[in-house]
Amino acid sequence: MDVGTMGGLTGGHGGRPDLVLRGRAVLPEGERPAAVAVTGGTIVAVGPADARFDAVEDRTLCPDEVLIPGLVDTHVHVNEPGRTEWEGFATATAAAAAGGVTTIVDMPLNSIPPTVSPEALDVKRAAAAGAAAVDVGFWGGAIPSSLGSLRALHDAGVFGFKCFLAPSGVDEFPHLDRTQLDAALDELAEFDGLLIVHAEDPDELPHGYGGGRGYAGYLASRPDGAEVAAVEHVVEGVRRTGGRAHVLHVSSAEVLPVLRAAKADGLRVTAETCPHYLTFTDTDVPDGATRFKCAPPIRGSRNQDLLWEALDDGTIDLVVTDHSPSTVELKTAGGGDFAAAWGGIAGLQLGLAAVWTQAERRGVPLASVVGWMASATAGLVGLDDRGAIVPGRRADLAVLAPDAELVVDATRLEHRNPVTAYDGAQLRGVVRETWLAGAPARPGVGRGALLDRPTHVALTAT
Repeated sequence: MDVGTMGGLTGGHGGRPDLVLRGRAVLPEGERPAAVAVTGGTIVAVGPADARFDAVEDRTLCPDEVLIPGLVDTHVHVNEPGRTEWEGFATATAAAAAGGVTTIVDMPLNSIPPTVSPEALDVKRAAAAGAAAVDVGFWGGAIPSSLGSLRALHDAGVFGFKCFLAPSGVDEFPHLDRTQLDAALDELAEFDGLLIVHAEDPDELPHGYGGGRGYAGYLASRPDGAEVAAVEHVVEGVRRTGGRAHVLHVSSAEVLPVLRAAKADGLRVTAETCPHYLTFTDTDVPDGATRFKCAPPIRGSRNQDLLWEALDDGTIDLVVTDHSPSTVELKTAGGGDFAAAWGGIAGLQLGLAAVWTQAERRGVPLASVVGWMASATAGLVGLDDRGAIVPGRRADLAVLAPDAELVVDATRLEHRNPVTAYDGAQLRGVVRETWLAGAPARPGVGRGALLDRPTHVALTAT
């Protein structure tokens, strides 16, 4: 059959597809040769690689390239306005596009004001308008002063609400105590809002950590038990209210039995982990190397193996970068003192390469990586118009050379400040091109849309 005559090929140039891409592709059923036809920014057909299309542009990928859906990163700290010297919408979305990410969802901190009211969301949107190279959505914040008024921010279009159960590191975004966590879950259950949780229990964090250059001391200051206790609190709250919660950046494998039990009981609890937990272990962090500082921290090798197993069996649903940059001065404050330096890993441009490098070594197929970083993340926030190469979805796409290698040079990355834990790392997987709605996504070209939370679907990871 001439695929170009199939239903759905409308619009464009007299009914002709604008673009056809041919080559290996990661589809929902796995990786295979395919031809993907695009009209008006939407995928209109997926056929065999030799399918006949009368397209305006017909392009065959190089033999070493694979077409993948654009990634959806639901955990990105852009920091603009207020701390734009740390990062900004132009630089963060340039890094996203360079890494094959076509949609980001921005965290409500560390911007000033934090996104904790409709008025603050308006300020954030004004900062992003015209600057974003990829699509941008927004999380709201659940802090003590915003409890009781979350519905208004939900109705303004945020995708859900971020809270901390331990101090966030910035005064304008205080954490929730146990009673306030319960209040937030009660409030969100009334309109089925999603709570996303930085899960560390401050009562389980040992007192007296004095800092210093030793990574072992910093690791001991953020023990596994703090994550476990916090996730238990969240699960108890979801069980009581029937609501929904998502556990952010799982670093400790000791959390996994709690998550498995919650899922077995049918609770609406999902979880994520991050490329740095899947890539580095504690022995990779030299003393004084504060570019690796994050909370919760990078842990041991057996712990890392268990995180990979949890992704495979579905206990952990998805992978996001938690791109949390700062200035070089803040990241290296104290001359290598882990107490003084800002915590956070800048890795938005490198997330796919980092995860694929480790996945390939472990025999994990590229289709699984794409599932965790595109379709599952899109599902978390209800963006069912993207995240997979399927007719009817947006033509948000990336061309990946999975066997190509790169040595990371922090000074050549697109994010604002040249510091990252990945500096000097040898990774596999080079993104050669990214398309946003069927057109090239380019740094400095503000084609990205500002997204509202979809209202027609439940927000669940798939």
